[in-house]
Amino acid sequence: MEPELRSAVEPAPLAAPAAETAHMSQHAQPAADEARDLGWIFIGPHGLRAGWSIALFASFYYLFRMVIGTLFLAAGLVHEKATDSAPAVLMGELVPFFALIGAASIMALIEERRILSYNLAGTRRMLHFAFGLIAGFAALSSLVGALAWAGWLRLGVTALSVAPALRLAVLWAAAFLIVGSVEEGLFRCFALSILTRGLNFWWALAAQAAFCLYLATVGGHGAWGVYIAAVIGFFPCLMLHQRTAARSASGFWQAAWVTSTFFGLYHTSNSGENWIGILAAASIGFVFCVSVRLTGSAWWAIGCHAAWDWAETFFYGTADSGLKGQGHFLSANPGGNPLWSGGADGPEGSLLVLVAVLLLLLLLLAFYGQKHKSELFTQPQ
Repeated sequence: MEPELRSAVEPAPLAAPAAETAHMSQHAQPAADEARDLGWIFIGPHGLRAGWSIALFASFYYLFRMVIGTLFLAAGLVHEKATDSAPAVLMGELVPFFALIGAASIMALIEERRILSYNLAGTRRMLHFAFGLIAGFAALSSLVGALAWAGWLRLGVTALSVAPALRLAVLWAAAFLIVGSVEEGLFRCFALSILTRGLNFWWALAAQAAFCLYLATVGGHGAWGVYIAAVIGFFPCLMLHQRTAARSASGFWQAAWVTSTFFGLYHTSNSGENWIGILAAASIGFVFCVSVRLTGSAWWAIGCHAAWDWAETFFYGTADSGLKGQGHFLSANPGGNPLWSGGADGPEGSLLVLVAVLLLLLLLLAFYGQKHKSELFTQPQ
């Protein structure tokens, strides 16, 4: 029979008795209510809760790092004992870069967002990036100049000819652009944007306690820098939490506190770090958070980060977080008290680096703050 004819002659299925239907509804309703009641654990007013987003992103990121790193190792693109040459750093940093892109792409699909929504959108992005490049090079140059003037750093000229110097300049620039993109992508793009929407003072305080407990248990180079950063951020975040007028924007500053302190902790694995260098990393991480607030994106931070590292490693030839790259334009050797010279840590291990970071913050506020100062402690539209 044709479908329409069969439906006309075949008897319709018997309807369930009214009592049975009511009995089924009574069992289905509590199950639906229970599922709805448990939904708040995963879904908040802004979609997937921040904690789950961070956990999923971290899982995807480290999975991609493992897979891509294995492929790069098998192809001979990276080696188990990596050197500090420009090509080795560039290839090595491509592994976390591709892992970051992959993890962020999956999270954007899950959260129904665009990748640019993780603090990469906004207006005049390339202008912010260019200004960040200038600011990063100028800030590091001021620090190196002060150290050299005071006799805590001795600068010299290497024997590089023009062609090799240009080649190294380009390779190191590419390497540090990737480094800046990875670290800013992790901390000021994904983590900062996610935590801003789902972090309050008490969760931020719990995160700080976890960081400090971890370092106290496992240890790390320059751990006191993390402890100091956690304490410094506590008081302004507590004040914002207590001020009703600023509470709408306090999520951003709690997130800045957490991501900046964790940025310092992230550097404690570098063997040459001291507590000043770790505190400096946390401090400049906070400056980068401020730049996101003022410019609307992380592009200034990416440019500043890349230029700072390039000037430190290639142009001046100093140690960078205790690591000294192979192949640089100038040569630099610290001298005198390591508290001022930075010692094996490099300029970032000198007390003067905190002055340089403060000047960088003031420069940022002077350039952008007048126009956007009303947005610092209010929720952006």
